[in-house]
Order: sequence, then C-alpha cells, then structure tokens
Amino acid sequence: MKVGFVNIFGKPNAGKSTLLNALMGEKMAIVSHKVQTTRHRIKAIYNDENRQIIFSDTPGIIQPQYKLHEKMMQAVKSSLEDADLALLMHDMHEDPQESDAIFQSLKLKVPCVVILNKADLVSSSEKRKEIHAFFAEKPYCKKTVEISALNKKGTADLLGMIDEYLTEGMPYFDTDDLSDLPTKFFVSELIREKIFELYHEELPYHSTVLIREFKEKTTLIKITADIIVQRESQKGIIIGDKGSMIKKLGTLARKDIESFLGNKVFLELFVKFRPKWRDNDIFLKEYGY
Repeated sequence: MKVGFVNIFGKPNAGKSTLLNALMGEKMAIVSHKVQTTRHRIKAIYNDENRQIIFSDTPGIIQPQYKLHEKMMQAVKSSLEDADLALLMHDMHEDPQESDAIFQSLKLKVPCVVILNKADLVSSSEKRKEIHAFFAEKPYCKKTVEISALNKKGTADLLGMIDEYLTEGMPYFDTDDLSDLPTKFFVSELIREKIFELYHEELPYHSTVLIREFKEKTTLIKITADIIVQRESQKGIIIGDKGSMIKKLGTLARKDIESFLGNKVFLELFVKFRPKWRDNDIFLKEYGY
C-alpha cells in the first residue's frame, strides 16, 4: 500500500477547507466565505484499495494579533514537521506575489505542488499562463495544477499527481477512520459554522463552541453545547429577539449534525460570556486550543 502525509497551506481565503472536503468526499472542515474560519489542524484520512493519504488542513497563515492566533499558527508550524508533500494553494484572483511571500516563509523541505484554485472563473488564458509561469520558476514548486475545489474539477488529476510522492508502507491509521479527531470536535465545528453563516462582522471571530454533553440514547443523541462570546452585549445578539436567532442557529446546526452522525439529535444551546477568552491561556486550553 502507498502511504503519505500531505499538508495543505495557503492564505485564509485560498479554499483549503473546500479542497479537503472535495478530496475526501466528506465534510471534514467547515467552510465560510469569511476568512480565518479554520482554527485547528484537521487531519483527514483518505483510504482506498491502494493507498492511505493523511491530508492535513491548517489555519490560513496570518500575523498573530492575540493568543488564539498564536495557537493557530502553532498548528501550522507543527504540520511542517511531518509532511511528505505540501500542497500550496493560491486563489487565481489574488496577487501571486502575496501567496509566494507566504510559501517562501514556510521554508519547506519537502516537494511542493502549487494548486491554482478557482481556475474555472478565470477566462483569460493569458493570465493563466502568466500565473503558471510565475510559480514554475520558484524553487519550491515542483508542479502546478489548476482546479476548482468548489466544483471538484481537477481533484482526480490532483490525486493522481499526489501518488507520485507516496511511498510503500503500512497504513498509519485504521482504514475505517476518517480522522484522528473525536466526533465532538466535528459537532462543535458544525455549530460554529452556523455562527459564521448567521452573524456578521466580528462576532464569529469572538465566539467559539464547547460541547458539554454528548450522550447516545436509544432513539437519539443528546448534545449540550455552550457558545462562548467575549462581550456581554454579544450574548443578546446570539440569542436574538425572544430567542429567534439562537432557535434558528440550533435548527440549522441540528440538521447538519444529524446528517453527519446519521442519527436523530436533540441539541441544547447555551450562551456564555467569557471576557477576553481569546487571550486567556486557561480558557483556550478548556476550549481545545
């Protein structure tokens, strides 16, 4: 069997999580049009008859502004240590100079494939040639490939390309595993995704989700979760007028969680105020960062 660790890097809006989901054929990472959605390193285990690929989606690379950001960048740093291949994602609508600066800063010592995402939205063949040529001359770039992660175009070609960098060996994980992370992590992420969808401006970045209870009963799974915010006024925004917003949040999250778990779910949500939790080591550890 061929095996290998393949890590995905890029700017916060490059489409890394969308690519991970497309490659896995499963929703492994939450997706939002807002940047900095991913906060953890998510390992996804791809298995077929001939190979096991451990894909790693890391937070988008940013300049840390508080301790939560520092934790996110530590996740990026740790992923540099075990990669056999790096996928460097670039949004073809963005300035390639900015992506190049990030890729250069990683100082990767493994082969790198530059993925040019959203290629289906670029009509100019001349522009595409220019971007290919720009990255082709970079010392870290072994190959370039165009894809549309959202539409899953080019992902089969990408998997074939990845094969060239895998080695023969025993699988690292059970072939039935999809991730090394617990189910509760993915449940909390699905709730957090709905916060990004329903609320605006800074609120999604000021909030996180903590699963307090996860009990499998005969006919359903009971889940109790706390939504953590860092300003007292944000509690009212999350709850909404007469509880309208948190009810909507709970309904949408429950549907996705039921789809993910394949079971009926009773979801109970509470909102907790924790001042400056993003800069508090004790809170960050409690919330899984």
